[in-house]
Amino acid sequence: MTDRIAAWWEGLTRWQRIAGRVLLLAAAVALPLVRVPILDTPRSDFASVLFYPVGIYVLVAIGLNIVVGMAGLLDLGYVAFFAIGGYCMGLLGVNAGWSFFEILPVAIVASMLAGVILGTPTLRVRGDYLAIVTLGFGEIIRITARNTDSLGGPRGLFGIPHPPSVPGVESLEFGVLDPKPYYWLLLVFIVIVIAVVRRLESSRVGRAWTAIREDEDAAELMGVATFQYKLWAFAMGAGIGGLAGTVFAAKVISITPDNFTLILSILFLAAVVLGGSGNLVGVIVGAALLAYLPERFRVFSELRVLVFGAALVAVMIFRPQGLLPSRRRAAELTEADSAGGLGTIGAVDPATQAEADAP
Repeated sequence: MTDRIAAWWEGLTRWQRIAGRVLLLAAAVALPLVRVPILDTPRSDFASVLFYPVGIYVLVAIGLNIVVGMAGLLDLGYVAFFAIGGYCMGLLGVNAGWSFFEILPVAIVASMLAGVILGTPTLRVRGDYLAIVTLGFGEIIRITARNTDSLGGPRGLFGIPHPPSVPGVESLEFGVLDPKPYYWLLLVFIVIVIAVVRRLESSRVGRAWTAIREDEDAAELMGVATFQYKLWAFAMGAGIGGLAGTVFAAKVISITPDNFTLILSILFLAAVVLGGSGNLVGVIVGAALLAYLPERFRVFSELRVLVFGAALVAVMIFRPQGLLPSRRRAAELTEADSAGGLGTIGAVDPATQAEADAP
């Protein structure tokens, strides 16, 4: 089904695609204003769910996709950058009295610097070792926040200021109760980040990330500065994570270290894998579903977690490339499955070998 939708979309003209994107954006803007029985969340406020977890997960997954999907680096500590953005918002908003839009660039830069600091000594390792190091970094940030009095310790930070309201526009008054202005603000950031990532994908940087993901040794032999581009991937992904953390803290007005646990990193990574690692549209769909479905089925209480986990396992078994994978990733998995099914992994066709041995 998803393959047919992708093929249909590819068959549209350029202007038809632009019109389709405009309609999707208009629907996203109107979503918290309408009640659709099928989409409604019976035991949660639908507009609140659209902001968190759905919107936040989507923004974070886009950033993590740069690291995991585009550059092929396994990061299990991505929640650390989300936490850095949140704590920058809390510290500068509460202690220094800065406004949201003054803090935002500082939080993004601080998160990017943290990505560079993490990546500089660790990106020379690969695979499982890189995953272990990043996992440790995520836990270090959380434990440091818990044991640092200036960061609020276990109690965290409270009284974080909201973004400034738009004068005379009632629907854009940022307060405690109405989540819709935060959702629309987050939607603006998501659109901007998507535009930036799309440009990166088609640039020299994006092609370098693809080469590193496919074969880092071959990319380095071809003259790609692999370490430099991997560091760029970490920095860009970290900056988007910090952006999401800043918006999250400005909405909830109170954060604690328990807001940034390891399970969040795992869920962020699961969103990327579920949607289709390396495909921006797939990642957005995967993150939205991963965040929305547990809230939609909250009526089943704790059983919903079991059913949701079983559904994720089923998807990974029957569609390991994700719901909307990139063409390259789908081709790789199809080729591997075909080879595995024939039992010929690493084998050479006899006719081909004979031709190669002929003088």
